[in-house]
Amino acid sequence: MIPAKANAEFVWHMEDVLDVYRRPYDPLRPQVCLDETSKQLLANKRAPLAMKPGHITREDYEYERHGVANLFLWCEPLTGRRHVEVTDRRTKLDWAQVVKDLVDTHYPDAERIVLVMDNLNIHTPAALYEAFPPAEAKRIADRLEIHHTPKHGSWLDIAEIELSALARQCLDRRIPDQELLIQEVAAWEQERNAAHVAVDWQFTTADARIKLKHLYPSIHA
Repeated sequence: MIPAKANAEFVWHMEDVLDVYRRPYDPLRPQVCLDETSKQLLANKRAPLAMKPGHITREDYEYERHGVANLFLWCEPLTGRRHVEVTDRRTKLDWAQVVKDLVDTHYPDAERIVLVMDNLNIHTPAALYEAFPPAEAKRIADRLEIHHTPKHGSWLDIAEIELSALARQCLDRRIPDQELLIQEVAAWEQERNAAHVAVDWQFTTADARIKLKHLYPSIHA
């Protein structure tokens, strides 16, 4: 939710992210957005009734809880590329490992990864120093150009759009265990990447100064 009256810090972070989205594609400085969500693992107590003409698949209302899994998702809006990593938890160490893989496995040839994230407390280079030796943490951090969305402004993170698509297209049913979750998410990722589903972000700083004028601090002479 956007606050009724924002402050200068909110506006600065918003315009900073919007300016990032206006940059042209550069393979040496790819723009990547990252976010995470959770999925409750639920198993059916009774086998569902299969779909047949005139009837949709029917599930019993009772289910068994098998814990919660975390999903980190990053996407590159300009190329239609994304990846989802399923983890047991959402901690600084988990985030650090995802970022290391982003740098070393997915974008090894990039000079700098322009990384957009919300301001969750685990989304910080300091987490790298908790996960890796200092030299390794510094090496990874030096490959990142981090831009945080403002507080109450996570809607500016395009990864939220991808998480919404993932929730609708893949996670909108009972999944009993992490193994199946990983398989289902991988299939969704492969299909969406093959289709090169990109995001054409149109909202600009100029638009914000008009449409969200009420969020800007008042200037008094």
